[in-house]
Amino acid sequence: MLEQFKVSHDDAQFVQGDDLKKTVAGIFERLGVNAEDSILAADVQVLADLRGVDSHGVSNMLKSYITGYQEGSINPRPNWKIIRETPSTANIDSDRGLGTIITPKAMDIAIEKAKNVGIGMVTIGNARHLGMASYHAMMALEHDMIGVCMTSCPPSVLPTFGAEPRLGTNPIAIAVPAKNQPPFVFDAATSSVAVNKIRIAARLGAEIPGGWLAAEDGSPIMEPSIAPDNVTLLPLGADREGGSHKGYGLSCMVDILAGVLTGFGYGVAPGRPNFGHMVAAYSIDAFTDVDDFKAEMDEWSQMMQDTRPAPGQDRVLVAGQPEAEVEAVRRDEGIPLHPEVADWIRDTCGEMSVPCLF
Repeated sequence: MLEQFKVSHDDAQFVQGDDLKKTVAGIFERLGVNAEDSILAADVQVLADLRGVDSHGVSNMLKSYITGYQEGSINPRPNWKIIRETPSTANIDSDRGLGTIITPKAMDIAIEKAKNVGIGMVTIGNARHLGMASYHAMMALEHDMIGVCMTSCPPSVLPTFGAEPRLGTNPIAIAVPAKNQPPFVFDAATSSVAVNKIRIAARLGAEIPGGWLAAEDGSPIMEPSIAPDNVTLLPLGADREGGSHKGYGLSCMVDILAGVLTGFGYGVAPGRPNFGHMVAAYSIDAFTDVDDFKAEMDEWSQMMQDTRPAPGQDRVLVAGQPEAEVEAVRRDEGIPLHPEVADWIRDTCGEMSVPCLF
C-alpha cells in the first residue's frame, strides 16, 4: 500500500487480529454461514489486514459480502461439488459460494493431488469473490510446495486501445517457500491498481496518481485526480507506450485459465457478480531436493536484497518481504482501522446482535 492510502497512525483505532476475526466470524454466522466456514471466511480477510493488504481486508470487503448474502447473490450454504476430475486436476461448481470459503477447500484438493502426482490444479466456476489471492497460494508453503492462485473478475478494466471495460482486475498470486528468509509471495492485479485501493483513496480524500484510471471515452487520465464515483481502470502499464499491452495480455491469460477453462464463463460473461478461480500446487520434491531448493531461495532472496539501491532509495525489497514485516508489527500492535470503519463494524454488530470484541 502506498503511504497516502494508509490511515494515519494517530487517527487509527487498533484492533487485535484475533478479536477482529472472532467478531467478523460472528457476522458471517448471523448471515447463515456455518461456524467452521465463518471462521475461515474471517481468517482470509483478517490475514489480509495483518499483512497490510488493507484493500482486501475487513475494511473494504466485509460490507460487500454482507450485501451479497442479504441480496441472495452469495449462497451461505452452497452445495459445491467436483464435476470433473483426473489424478492431477479437478473442476468445481461453487454453487455461488463465497470464494474466501470455497477456494481454500479447492487448494486443499490441489495440495493433496500434488502430494500424489507432483502437481495439482483446480478450477472453480459459478463462484464469488475470493479475497486476497495470496492467502490461497500461501496454503501450499507449509507443504513444501509452490502455490499459485488466479481469479477472473467482473469487468472494470479497459483492454489496450479500448473504451469499454472487458476485463476484471484479474490478479495473479504465487507463493514460494524459503528456509530462513520470508517466503516469496507475489500478489498483484493485472490492472494498474486494485479497485479497492480507489475506495480507500476516496475514504481518505487522497489523490489518485495518473495512469490508473480512464476517462469516459477510454482515454487514460495521466494527471493526478480525486477518486471519482464511477471508476474505469486501465491495464497495468496505463497506455501502449507504458506497456499496457503486457498487463492486458496477462489479464486475458487469467480470464482464460480461471474463467473460460472452468466452463462457467469469464468475467464479462455472464457478468457481475460472476467470478472464476484457479489454484495450483507444485510439489518441490517432484522437481528437486527440498532442502537444497529452500537454501537456494534464501541465497536468491538475499542476492536481490543486497542489490545497490538507486539514489533516494533505502533498499531493494523482495515480494512478500514488506508484508511479512507489516504482519510482525500488526500482530503485536493490532490492525489499524479507520474510525469510520470501526464505527461501522460496531453498528453492524449491534444491528445483527453479534458480540463486537473491540
